[in-house]
Amino acid sequence: MHSRQRAFTLIELLVVIVIIGCMLSLAVFSMGSTGGGRELRGEAERLAAVMALLLEEATLDNREYGLQLRSDGYRVLAYDEVSGEWAAPADSHDHPLPSWMRLDLQLEGSALTLQPVASKDDDEAAGSKLQPQLLLLSSGELSPFSLQLSDRRPAGQAYELTSDGFSLPQAAAAPGRK
Repeated sequence: MHSRQRAFTLIELLVVIVIIGCMLSLAVFSMGSTGGGRELRGEAERLAAVMALLLEEATLDNREYGLQLRSDGYRVLAYDEVSGEWAAPADSHDHPLPSWMRLDLQLEGSALTLQPVASKDDDEAAGSKLQPQLLLLSSGELSPFSLQLSDRRPAGQAYELTSDGFSLPQAAAAPGRK
């Protein structure tokens, strides 16, 4: 008895290669189109983690912290009880967002207009005092807020961070946006 082995024809191999090529191109296109959304979600999660860390540090160190938010970034501030003023800690730095991202803040249901990030030197030269919009207190409380991190581009995504003042914010897709 002979057992006949059948080989693949050239046509069958070409069809398989075309199918694999189509699947790979779809995978590449789908990853490319969600890259900005992934970066936006990552930035929202990073900001939520910064807030959680600051609240923990405030509780452990019995020190008041704040976040100064701008339309295109944020910075951490600490309250100096001796001078009675807010100042950026020596080991902190401004955190600018990519140019295609923006922050929008609501405190107690009212939208605040956030200005672009100014450097520490610009603030000192203007003689303006640093003031945070969000407080993270040593009592474990924080300012009740709703913060939206969004894509400035048309049909962009948005993520929202909210807190009632007692719970830590979590990054979640903003309702009404893709």
